[in-house]
Parts: sequence; C-alpha cells; structure tokens
Amino acid sequence: MINKIIAFSIKNKFIVGLLLLALIGTGVYSMMTINLGSVPDITNNQVQVITVSPTLSTEDIEQFVTYPVELEMANLPGIQEIRSISRFGLSVVTLVFKDNMGTYLPRQLVQEKLNTVREEIPAQFGEPFMGPITTGLGEILQYTIKAKPGYDTVYSPQQLRTIQDWIVKRQLALIPGVVEVNSFGGSIKQYEIALNPEKLNAMKVSIAEVFEALEKNNVNTGGAYIERNHMANFIRGEGLARSLDDLRNIVIRNNNGVPILIRDVAEKVHFGHNVRYGAVTQDGHEAVGGMVLMLKGSNPNAVIQNVKKRLKSVQKSLPEGLMIAPFLDRSDLIHRTTSTVAKNLIEGSLIVIFVLVLLLGSLRGGLITASVIPLALLFAFIMMKIFGVWANLMSLGAIDFGIIVDGAVIIVEGTVHEVEKRVRAGKSKFDNKEMDEVAFKASSTMMNSAFFGQLIILIVFTPILFLTGVEGKMFQPMAYTFGFAVLGAIFLSLTYVP
Repeated sequence: MINKIIAFSIKNKFIVGLLLLALIGTGVYSMMTINLGSVPDITNNQVQVITVSPTLSTEDIEQFVTYPVELEMANLPGIQEIRSISRFGLSVVTLVFKDNMGTYLPRQLVQEKLNTVREEIPAQFGEPFMGPITTGLGEILQYTIKAKPGYDTVYSPQQLRTIQDWIVKRQLALIPGVVEVNSFGGSIKQYEIALNPEKLNAMKVSIAEVFEALEKNNVNTGGAYIERNHMANFIRGEGLARSLDDLRNIVIRNNNGVPILIRDVAEKVHFGHNVRYGAVTQDGHEAVGGMVLMLKGSNPNAVIQNVKKRLKSVQKSLPEGLMIAPFLDRSDLIHRTTSTVAKNLIEGSLIVIFVLVLLLGSLRGGLITASVIPLALLFAFIMMKIFGVWANLMSLGAIDFGIIVDGAVIIVEGTVHEVEKRVRAGKSKFDNKEMDEVAFKASSTMMNSAFFGQLIILIVFTPILFLTGVEGKMFQPMAYTFGFAVLGAIFLSLTYVP
C-alpha cells in the first residue's frame, strides 16, 4: 500500500502539486480563523443559580432560598455536583453537569426547575435566575471611565456610573460573543423621598399610602383609541415621573377636596443612591468601569478585537472630557503567548534546517526536508479547525520538529545516498525517468520502517486522548495537535517528498 502511494505520487506530480496548493490555501485560512486563546479553558460544565435579597440575613438566605434551590435541582439528569454559597443578601448555587451534555441542555433543565422554585421561595425574598453563559476565562476586558485633564471635578462617581450603565454598557452588550457587561464602582442613581414623621402624623397619612400613591402615579397607561372622521386616534396616558417636581406634586389623597401632596409630608425629595458595600479605586481615586464577559465557546481573540472596535465608536458618544481606558486586556496575554510560540517555532525551524543541510550535505535536500515543517503545521491547523481544537500555549507548544521531519529525513537521505552511489559508479547525469526510479527505490526501501516508527509515536500519545476532567481539558489539545502534525508529516513523506 505504501509503495503504491509513493509510485502514484512520483508519476502524478501535477496532482500532488495541486493537493499541495490546496493544503497551503486551506491551511492558511484555518490558521487565520482558528479559535486562538492563551491557555486551555479547564472550567467544568456548570450553571449558576443566583438569588439577590438585600434584606435577608445569612441564616434566612440559607433556609428560605439556598436550600429550596438545592433540593429542587438535586434530581436533574446528568448532574455531578451541587455546591452553594450563602451570604448576607446573596445566594449562589453552582450546579456541575457532565461535559458531554453540552452548554444549553443543562440550562434548559435548570430553567424548567426554576419555575417551581419561585413558587417555594416566600414573596419578597427574591427571584432566582441563572448566571451568564461564561467560564472562568470569560473576563476578556476590564476598563474604567476616566476624566481627561481639566475635567477631574466635572463628573461625580454617580454621573460616571450612570454613563456606564446607560451609554457604554448598552452598546458593548450588542457585540457577537459578548454575553454580559458588568458595571462596578460609583453609586447607582435613585430618586429618594425623606418623609417627616411629624407631618405624616399631623395629616394622618401612613407610609403605606405614600407607597401606594407613588406606585399608582408613576406609570404610563393605554386607553385604546377613539374613532373620529374615519381615523383611529390612539389614547396614551403619560404618568411617569420625569423630574423631582413631578414626584413632589403626586397626590396621596384628598381631604374634603384638599389634596395632600408628597411635598406636604416629605422633609425633602432629592437624588440619592443605593446602599454601598464597597468602592473601586484606581491610582488612589474612586473609579467607575466595567467588565466584559465572553460567551462560552467563542473565539477570545476575535471577540476582543470586536470589543476594541466598538469602544472606539462608543468613545465618540461619551460626554465631553471622558475617555475609556482598558486596564486588563486578554489580547495582551494572547499576543505574548502566540509570540512565544511563534518565536520558538521559527528558531526551531532554523536550527533544524541548518542541521539538515549540514548533515545531508545537500542544500536542496535540506530545504525539501525543512519545508515539511510548515506544511505539516498547516495540515495540523486544518484538522484543529475541523475538530474544534483551540490554538494555545499547550497545543502549539507541544510540537516537536525532530519527530515531524523524521520520515522526510530518511527518504531524502536515502535518495541522496542512491544518487551518490550511482555517481561513484560513473553515472554523472540523470534524466527524469532515472530520477523517478531512484526516488521510488529510496522511498519504498526506507518508508516502511519510518512509517511504522511514526505510527508507534502516535500510539504512545493515544492514552492522553482518554483523559477526563481537568487533566483531559488541559492535555488533550496537546495530543490532538501533535497527532495532527505527525499525520501531516506522514502524508507529506508519502507524496510531496518523493
């Protein structure tokens, strides 16, 4: 079989040339579009159920929120582990599923159970929801909104937080591959009413009446339509409060035709903020920013580039004197990782070329052998693209050039030896037919042993493919990439090199 492949390749050089061009073109395309990361993502297949209830103590969170969620999720199919964290006002239940269940099936199962859980959790104790579809390596970009020199005192942290939530966040959330944008720092703007107990008592108004009045007088309503002159005039009732004065003038109730307004029982109506449990600082000053989370399975390098492009357009929509300054950028780590791998590959290739030319004594033979290295890598990129193997430090850093060129070295060395033997016998010129015979004899003689030698190397890496859990996610890309490169080298040794 091996001899037939070698003979076919020698007789059909044009077909082999076309296959080589197809390999180069497809390989370059795969290399440019492959998922590029820094390190393998070893996060297990998990779904987080989060419940926020700001007024509950840790004990109540555990009893009324965390425990019902754990109990309801315990019998889901494919679940391997349940762990939870109960804190003041916060419950986080992490559900770990089998890896072969995929990303969206576990979330569908959890969502079906959440409908039942919501009925078991007491009212006003919060509603559970699922966390974003991301992993431990999902934080691809973090940034802060900073004031330019001369505008340091123009914007308060609360104003910066409002700009982050209503301008920056909404535009970044529309990028493909971005699953969520989290805001941090500053204070969330609120409309606050400070009631005066003495005024409430004097006017015999309860706090419940104030709440009810605010709720009913801060809403838009629809009134269907009125038909007039063969036209439909739609009716819309606008009742949303748009300013502090609108809140002050809300009617609580009427006493004998005299309206009691919010301002009559309030000490003041003003802008405030929610309760803060911490702050974000940068360079000794309070800062406001955001964190971009990537969708699980997306290409980190491509998503980051799209985020950076969008940030340039977002920058134009910011108020005067503000700028977006990234301080954690995953693309920097990816660039350093790929630069390290590329540097090692180039240096290793040059060393191999030098040694081959030096030992073989033939520049042409050394270059042919060395050309197997990039071609085998292109073949590996094609297979990585097909099988969904990511390019990162673990996968690309495992490639051994010596093993890749092993078969090509044997064939070229055998061919050079055959040519030198005939030259010593007095044969100084060779036509194409004679060179084909020399190449076939050398290749068929040496490739049988070389083929099985490379096959044994592939078999050695086979156990790595059966690793599971964290070990499998860490080392399987290395085994796949190395195996693809060796398979490409074997294919080239049987076709291109002869």
